[in-house]
Order: sequence, then C-alpha cells, then structure tokens
Amino acid sequence: MAHMTSPAPTVGFDLDMTLVDSRPGIHACYTALSERTGTYVDADLAVTRLGPPLEQELAHWFPAERVPEVAELYRSMYPAYAVAATPALPGAREAVDAVRAAGGRAVVVTAKYEPNAKLHLAHLGIEPDAVIGDLWAEQKAQALREHGASVYVGDHLGDIRGARAAGAYSVAVATGPCSAGELRAAGADVVLGDLTEFPRWLSDHRSRLSD
Repeated sequence: MAHMTSPAPTVGFDLDMTLVDSRPGIHACYTALSERTGTYVDADLAVTRLGPPLEQELAHWFPAERVPEVAELYRSMYPAYAVAATPALPGAREAVDAVRAAGGRAVVVTAKYEPNAKLHLAHLGIEPDAVIGDLWAEQKAQALREHGASVYVGDHLGDIRGARAAGAYSVAVATGPCSAGELRAAGADVVLGDLTEFPRWLSDHRSRLSD
C-alpha cells in the first residue's frame, strides 16, 4: 500500500508567551498606565499572569466601573510602549514556516486586542494567514473551527481548553506562566519545551496521521 501524506494542516497559535515574549512591552505599558492614571499597578506581578483578557488583570487594580475606560486607555497606549519592546520567542518564525512548508495555513488566535496583535506580528515580520483577537479560552474554539484548525499551540491552561472545545489537537509550550506539569495535568496532548521543538513534532505528527 502506498504511503500517503496527511492533508496539509491548519495550525492555530496563541500570541503572548507562545509566539512572542510580551513581558517587557506589557511591563512598560503598565508602568506608563500607572503614571497616567495615578493608580498603582504592580507591573512585575501582572506580567506573571499573562493569558487571560486585559480586563481581568485591570480588575485587580481599578474599581469595576473604571475597568472599561482604563482598558481603552491601555490599548491606546500599547503601540507606543509595548510593540518595539517585545521580541519573538525562540522558534516562533520557524514554527510558522514549518506549517507553510507542509502546505498548511497558520492562524493566530489570541485574547489580545486584535489591532495590537497585528502590530506585534508586523513588527517582527511574522506573517500568519489570519489573526483573530479578543478571544479567550473556550471562545478561541469559534475561530479555530471557522478556520478548520486541527492543531492549536498555546502556553496557558486556557489554550488547552480552547483546543479541546474546537476538537483540535492541543500542543502546549512551557514558555508562559504554566509549568510543563500543569499543562500535562490540564490535558495537553503534547507538551514541548518551546517552539524550537515544533517543526520536528509537526513532521512526526503528520507521519503518524498518514500511517
């Protein structure tokens, strides 16, 4: 029987702490936000909790009625403070390239405000086929299903929940706030140290599917 190659994959990627190390930029933006609003935000602490929507973090520092207005201010300040300060994580470009080399599509699905997510990727020269923002945890399944993603790569327990809800294979990278053990316990199908391991994993995964 002829060996068949599995169909070209559509792979979803999270952004913060999966493709980019957004801690320096977000730290700078929270520090500037504190100065602008006169309200203390512990930027060191905030960058250890990346993943959930911005409003969840702001609720630790601002009264509930101010959170929408402060979130809008933060997002307006973000391009000036956070984009240039944010590097790609090791293997990020190569991971997206590996999907393309397999004839597939790479889509970024993130809780980040979509225009700011696009600014990060443009600044770093990473060009996915689509960028969908403002979706967290199970909400990510909407975009993953819409784009036909069979794999979702993320660093957070919320990303595993999103992959599960979409019926996608959950690939977790231990580059964010969750340890490899936490990611495994939450039900990730595979846990990688970082994205430098992804191209080989993708190749092996496609071989297994075609056997």
